[in-house]
Amino acid sequence: MRIKVDDFVMVICGDDAGQKGRVLAVDARANKVVVEGVNRVYKHVRRSQKNPQGGRLSKEMPVPASNVMLLCPKTNQPTRIGYRYLPDGSKERYAKRSGASLGIISPPRPSYAKET
Repeated sequence: MRIKVDDFVMVICGDDAGQKGRVLAVDARANKVVVEGVNRVYKHVRRSQKNPQGGRLSKEMPVPASNVMLLCPKTNQPTRIGYRYLPDGSKERYAKRSGASLGIISPPRPSYAKET
């Protein structure tokens, strides 16, 4: 999955379309992400030692990963994500809208290094 924890994303469809938030959790098997402040529901809990008051808790529920787009760090606009190899052979994610780097995801590999 191209979206990682702590990425800033925008919801592009559904009830929360247009909302922006930080990714709190990623479930790659179900292809879903939990975004801060998006898709909030009330969970009714009974009284217990852990929750002596009981009542309704508001929590975020997962959203399909296809319903969110990463926000470009340079332009703050929704963008697609690509992968590329740097001249030293390390692999990075980048924003296709502006070409801005989103961080290195694998260490340098000599077989992918560009020879100069």
